[in-house]
Amino acid sequence: MKLSGTTTDLEYKIMNKIFAKNLRDKQVVSADGVTFGVLNNIVIDIRSGSIEDLVVKPDIALEKAKYKEDGEFILMPFDSVRAIKDYIVVDKTMSLASAAEPPVTEG
Repeated sequence: MKLSGTTTDLEYKIMNKIFAKNLRDKQVVSADGVTFGVLNNIVIDIRSGSIEDLVVKPDIALEKAKYKEDGEFILMPFDSVRAIKDYIVVDKTMSLASAAEPPVTEG
């Protein structure tokens, strides 16, 4: 079921077959095998229903400063997700680029 007109095809295909509770605690990795950490939560835009970010508990060896941080977690844009099976595979370059984005303020 499509939640809104702004839900991307990728979101629809992935979420149509995978419940959010099944995503928690999945390893988040890049296509070349870099382990980012474990998925802790997701951020959803309540107006559109679209998934915005993955909230990842970073691997102890990961250099967090390269990524958008939120306390002890890093945020990875959902647009960087390439596949979800046993692992969540993300595009490493898109994840790095997200650190340069300014924080969003409510107002």
